[in-house]
Amino acid sequence: MTESYDVINEYLVNVFNKIMDIEETALKISRFSDLSIKEMHTIEAIGIANPLSSTEIAKKLNITVGTLTVAVNNLVRKGYVERLRLDDDRRVVRLKLTKEGKLLYRIHAKFHRLMVIETLKGMDEAEVRILVKGLKNLHTFLFEKQEEQRKLLEE
Repeated sequence: MTESYDVINEYLVNVFNKIMDIEETALKISRFSDLSIKEMHTIEAIGIANPLSSTEIAKKLNITVGTLTVAVNNLVRKGYVERLRLDDDRRVVRLKLTKEGKLLYRIHAKFHRLMVIETLKGMDEAEVRILVKGLKNLHTFLFEKQEEQRKLLEE
């Protein structure tokens, strides 16, 4: 068990670091070099489906609406995001990706799709179910830790 623990820990740390490095480098060498990794993840959270409110997006990113507003202001200025006001209630603002924002979203989604395909390569259904179970456990752990930290910050 100790050997497996060490191997899993090393893979988790390395995978996280490599994903971040690859995403940062991809931005730097692309036409999207004016964006930070956080801005890219904000674009990912806004998505290409129905326009969302700032509150919905901030919740997805686990940040305050104020923090999101600063990021969105920059993304609007850079031409990746636009604000939409509803005709029936002009106070309601939704966020939507521009053509350039959608392009970046699709490129980023393709990287994630390829990452999952490569992860599952050569696995049978039982192995995939075991991987999904382990990732759900990890997700639950991280969500609970994040909630604990959020509560401590609010105190």
